[in-house]
Amino acid sequence: MEHRLSKRIPSKLKLLIYRRGIPIATGQICDVSKRGLFIATDYLDIQLNQTLEIEFQVPEKSEKRYVRLKAYVVRKIDKGLGLDFGEANGDSFAISSLMHYLDKHQMPGPHFSALKQG
Repeated sequence: MEHRLSKRIPSKLKLLIYRRGIPIATGQICDVSKRGLFIATDYLDIQLNQTLEIEFQVPEKSEKRYVRLKAYVVRKIDKGLGLDFGEANGDSFAISSLMHYLDKHQMPGPHFSALKQG
């Protein structure tokens, strides 16, 4: 049985993946927690423990705010990546804001169907 330290919130937000400041791929956030997230992506030229940046939009009232976070790769499967925010991210406010937004705007239905159909 898997035990998590924080709740995972499902998502379907689109994102950009950056390596060394250059956008290298697109993806979709499948779920997020205070410690990390899982993203669906077809781009797999990424190594375990590699540091990446992810950028996504969080709608706020009448405008959209772009958020960019550093994370490192802790899991890699055929259709996605598990990323950990790590201690050094320093942007716990952005992570909390994302979780709050997703918690209030959860989408119904299965969030991993695309991953399971493989």
